[in-house]
Amino acid sequence: MAVYLHEEDLPADLFAPGADLAVDTETMGLHTHRDRLCVVQISDGRGDEHLVRFAPGSDYAAPNLRAVLGDPDRVKLYHFARFDLAAIRHYLETVAAPVYCTKTASRLVRTYTDRHGLKELVRELLGQEISKAQQSSDWGAPVLSDAQKEYAASDVRYLHAMREELDRRLAREGRSALATACFDFLPHRAELDLAGWPEVDIFAHM
Repeated sequence: MAVYLHEEDLPADLFAPGADLAVDTETMGLHTHRDRLCVVQISDGRGDEHLVRFAPGSDYAAPNLRAVLGDPDRVKLYHFARFDLAAIRHYLETVAAPVYCTKTASRLVRTYTDRHGLKELVRELLGQEISKAQQSSDWGAPVLSDAQKEYAASDVRYLHAMREELDRRLAREGRSALATACFDFLPHRAELDLAGWPEVDIFAHM
């Protein structure tokens, strides 16, 4: 298992055709229009993680990265897909779908708790511990620390295995179809965020 850092794009033909990819992003903050995209993390679940870093002023051309993110034959696995989809759509101009979101799946099936963070899910579902100490660090720094790279890699390292367990629970509770419908809507939810409706429930009566 290794963590690879790439500048501005992925190498060509890095992943097998059709392989599902775990994806995450690191930005300068939580305001997508203001806080630039700094890192995109990707893993095909086979043990290595790949980090693509973008410099200040990047044009985000990244043709290889855009191609794999936009590939309709690859499911993209996220934890809190709504945010990552918006960042990728805004900066890379790519709809990174089809989607599977472990946080959405957790909310549908782990109704016995309100703790749906990645750290809690990895602990409960897989019996592993991950550190979130670097979550609020400076992702735009000229050099990423080893701790930052490990943190970024851990955000995608476990998503394939988590999906397997969450799928079992969704099937057990009869909520698989509902989960799929939610996943299919997430790119549109991200578009609503970008278009100015981040906190508004447009389906609400009032």
